[in-house]
Amino acid sequence: MSDLSTINGTYDIDASHSRLGFVVRHAMVTKVRGSFSDFTGEASGDASDPSSIKVNVTAQADSFTTGNEDRDKHVKSGDFLDVESNPTLTFTSTSAEIKGNTLELTGDLTIKGTTQSVTIPFEFGGEAKDPFGNVRVGFEGGITISRKDFGLSWNAALETGGVLISDAVALELEISAIKK
Repeated sequence: MSDLSTINGTYDIDASHSRLGFVVRHAMVTKVRGSFSDFTGEASGDASDPSSIKVNVTAQADSFTTGNEDRDKHVKSGDFLDVESNPTLTFTSTSAEIKGNTLELTGDLTIKGTTQSVTIPFEFGGEAKDPFGNVRVGFEGGITISRKDFGLSWNAALETGGVLISDAVALELEISAIKK
C-alpha cells in the first residue's frame, strides 16, 4: 500500500466500483439503506500540498434507489428530493487536510437546491495498478447529516410515539478512482 502523501494527479471516479450510499432509521426500529446509481466525479491535486486538492461529484437524483419502487418514487417526489426541479446532488470541495492516512474534505454539499458546508473524513485504502494498466486509488468515508438542513422535512408521526423517518442520515461513500 502506498502512502497518501504521495498521491498526485487527476482521477476520475469509477462509478462501477464505487458507492454513494446512505442509511436512515425507519419507524424508529430499523434502518433503510440505499444509494445513487448514476454519478460522476473528478479529483485533482497533489497530496503533498493539500491546498491544491479539488474534488467535484455530481449524482443524478433520479438514480436514487432503495430497492423498493414505491418508496423510491416517494423519495423522488416533492416531499423529498423533488427530482424534477432538482435533478442533481453535488459536492464541491473548498479545502482539504491530510491527517495521517485520512483525507478530510470540506466542501459544499447541495441537496434539493440547498447548500451546506460539510467535512467528510476519507480513509485512504491504497493505490494499485489494476490488470488493465490503470492506476487506482481507494477511499472510504462518511458523515451523518440532518436531512432537515437540506429542506427534506416530510415525516409522519407514529402511534407509539416518534416519527417514521429519522432526521439523521448517514452518508456512506466508497470511492475507487482511476488516474487520468
